Amino acid sequence: MPLPEPVPGLVVRYSYLWLREHLKGREEGQKDRPCAIIASIRVEAGDLRVLVLPITHNPPNSSQPAIEIPSQVKHRLGLDEAQSWILLSEWNEFIWPGPDLRRTSGQDDSSVVYGVLPPGLFRSVREQFLSTVRAGHARPVRRTT
Repeated sequence: MPLPEPVPGLVVRYSYLWLREHLKGREEGQKDRPCAIIASIRVEAGDLRVLVLPITHNPPNSSQPAIEIPSQVKHRLGLDEAQSWILLSEWNEFIWPGPDLRRTSGQDDSSVVYGVLPPGLFRSVREQFLSTVRAGHARPVRRTT
């Protein structure tokens, strides 16, 4: 089964490279994690550039804007029961599909997808992310060019 289109709100399994790791010279993420696609943009040569926000169990500190994922949404996505947040202060940017998408064990290509965020939650994520970017409090990590 082929990979799905990277629509905003889709939650995928991805080897996320944290900004702090990138600044230390790392090129690969240390852990595969769920990430929410916040945007997909068609660029020159027809490539599709995708921006993903990390989902983490670590509670954000006061300087990290984040949105908690409700437990019922986590359950519907097939994620674990621990509290999780979508961080809005950094993102990874890559050409779809890119080498850092990860399949779940023994599954086909479509298994990189957990599901889609509910429209209301996605709107909140998008609005707060854009506000964070406009305020200069979010930074990209560009993975593939």
